[in-house]
Amino acid sequence: MSSYRKIKVDKSFYRTFFSICIMLVLQNVVTLSVNLADNVMLGAYSEASLSGVAAVNQVQFVYQMVLAAFGDGLVIFCSQYWGMRRTEPMKKIAASAMHAGLLVCVLLFAAASLFPEQVLRLFTTDAAIVSEGVRYLGIIRFTYLFFAVTQILLATLRSVGIVRIAFLLSIQTFFINCGINYVLIYGKFGAPELGAAGAAIGTLTARIVESIVLILYIARKEKILRLRISDYLKSDRVLCRDYLKVTAPMIVVQGLWGLNMAMQTVILGHMTSAAIAANSASSTLFSLVKAIPVGAASAASVLIGKAIGAGDLNLVRNYARVLQRIFVVIGVCGGVVLFFLRIPVLSLYELSDTTKQMANTFLIILSVVFVGMGYQMPTNNGIIRGGGDAVFVVKMDLISIWLIVIPLSLFMAFVVKASPVVVVCCLNADQIFKCVPAFIKANYGNWIRKLTRDET
Repeated sequence: MSSYRKIKVDKSFYRTFFSICIMLVLQNVVTLSVNLADNVMLGAYSEASLSGVAAVNQVQFVYQMVLAAFGDGLVIFCSQYWGMRRTEPMKKIAASAMHAGLLVCVLLFAAASLFPEQVLRLFTTDAAIVSEGVRYLGIIRFTYLFFAVTQILLATLRSVGIVRIAFLLSIQTFFINCGINYVLIYGKFGAPELGAAGAAIGTLTARIVESIVLILYIARKEKILRLRISDYLKSDRVLCRDYLKVTAPMIVVQGLWGLNMAMQTVILGHMTSAAIAANSASSTLFSLVKAIPVGAASAASVLIGKAIGAGDLNLVRNYARVLQRIFVVIGVCGGVVLFFLRIPVLSLYELSDTTKQMANTFLIILSVVFVGMGYQMPTNNGIIRGGGDAVFVVKMDLISIWLIVIPLSLFMAFVVKASPVVVVCCLNADQIFKCVPAFIKANYGNWIRKLTRDET
């Protein structure tokens, strides 16, 4: 690492970081609480419904990861332009991100419409689970369009530090979804008892309302970018090429990360009937706590990108140094919180004793895993990738996940015939050993990339 002058980070840095981070964490927690509520309600209704929805949600997770890549790429570019106070290129990049997100939406909708059973049989061979999953997928596929529009718009706002609206939207979505779920899953107040289909209707309604409210907010309240529908009807080839050049490897790694998470369901779902339900219950709570490093990574990306755009590289390095200390604290505290939350949360589920005990063991393992994740995820995604070096993160994830974690997990599950607990350890091992390359790169490597153009 080239030498640099240490600068004392002022209070405004901490104020900006934590204001963005806290809002994003709260947004993610509330959003994921919707999934937790779905699981709790469906778990009380029937284990087959819970497992069927869990299988469909693996498809949703891959989709979410790909959209997250489009959004993160947008934030990386736009935050640098925002550091230069140039909003016109930001609008053009936002249009490119929206076009890409909608293309993926169309492809996924087609797959879910034409091959629903084939998609679900990738995750489980249980006929009852597949049947419930098909009912759920038949409705939930209509949420893909609204989800894509909302996520790209929120990423655009996040690049200039506007995050409060995302939190407010998540609260709205939570109450709409949970309210409709309660009525339609169980057939309350004279409504039909729809089970998994009722949960899908609740989610679809919430997504539609969410998109409408966000669009109205941008049209009437947003004053920085002043986005209009016409901005999304045109694009800039040069900026689009710049955006896709950086975002393409991120799409690959995010998509593969989504597939990696889906592979957990595939592997565990083909081991025991209890494993898929236990994995659903434990991974939902884990995802809830994981909102903390995810929010920290997003906040760090905005700050790092803005500092690079402003041209102050000494400040960038010092931001990275301070942020890593914060991430270590996040990892340790998050692991402790996850460990102590596992018992009260699992008590909400109506699961068999075997399934509940397995989920409890999974969560003990994940509480240790979280310590490493809390540091390496925001360091890689917030500092290194946020600084413009997406290729390093792609290479590291490709090697760790697809050359080590997945082959090892498959071997332990189907050759050694190890227990689901051992397989879960293998599936999450990369969250620990990726801390080493993340630390070396962030502190001794060259990861700062200027992505902006002087003229567009």
